[in-house]
Amino acid sequence: MEPGVIPAWVADMDLPTAPAVQDVLARRAAGDLGYPAWLLDPSAGPLAEAFAERMSTRYGWQPDPTLVRPFNDLNQALQVLLQIWTRPGDGVAVHTPAYHPFLTTLQVMDRPLHPIRLEPDGDTWRFEVPDLSGCRVLLLVNPQNPTGRAFTRAELETLAECAERHDLLVIADEIHSDLVYEPHRHIPFATILPERTVTLTSATKAFNLGGIRCSVAHVGHAGVRAALEAQPPFVYGSPSVFGVEATVAAWRHGDAWLAETLALLDRNRRTIAERLPGTFRYRMPEATYLAWLEVGRPGMAEVIEREAKVKLNDGAAFGPGGEHCVRLNFATTEAILDEILTRLSTIR
Repeated sequence: MEPGVIPAWVADMDLPTAPAVQDVLARRAAGDLGYPAWLLDPSAGPLAEAFAERMSTRYGWQPDPTLVRPFNDLNQALQVLLQIWTRPGDGVAVHTPAYHPFLTTLQVMDRPLHPIRLEPDGDTWRFEVPDLSGCRVLLLVNPQNPTGRAFTRAELETLAECAERHDLLVIADEIHSDLVYEPHRHIPFATILPERTVTLTSATKAFNLGGIRCSVAHVGHAGVRAALEAQPPFVYGSPSVFGVEATVAAWRHGDAWLAETLALLDRNRRTIAERLPGTFRYRMPEATYLAWLEVGRPGMAEVIEREAKVKLNDGAAFGPGGEHCVRLNFATTEAILDEILTRLSTIR
């Protein structure tokens, strides 16, 4: 950033990660850096086991660890899945506004976007599912980025019925699942439609590990599993021992840190509701550490950076419905959030 600009845009916490993660990385760096035992069969390794344990204890889902495949991050996993299961011209349904790198992926890969528009509804967001004829995939981001919705079981069951009717593969990005606020709950889509679902997740958002480059895909769809297994074994690479160690430590030993962090984030989302100036419209997110702010006219991210010295995401990049919005990352200290809100109060 330019001097004096507060970077409140990219989805990275302004906080250190869990001590359990720091400790395991220090021990690994001081010890064995050779080939890991799980390299040739990652589905039998600690990452798959830790994923299955976490889904069971936290969400009541009992995934089969032998169906887990490792990737470096969710963008890579999505691109691999689209490459092996779809062709140019196949449509992909996504709730919009949407996480912008996914929209870029669809554009570059020539997989036309079929938007499922999220519309304001009082203090939350609702959607109606349009005709999905011509779609091959439903890309479900839940909890949703950027609005922070944690979809209800009724909403997910509606989407499951549509996936069945149109014979869709469901790619469920659930990377923000550990960042849901009471009384809301995260419901893994694979508990509703397991045979059609590939679940993508990672410890990187909840535990602030964006640079660690480690994610998992639980491949419930038998056809997609066969397509993946037909690929050369190392063509998509694999996470490093550091990525696996950090992820396993976070999922197995990081929940005390996560609880404290969620309490801070909960206070921060409420502080925004109390102090955000009337120039902005804010619906308090049910999940994530991202505030989706309506500002009434396009191009305001540039104005805010220039005049208030706060860097936010321009909502236009998030597709249909984002043109008059900006995205604020509130995963920071209360003192820095106070300064951000003070600066935003100068915007008219």
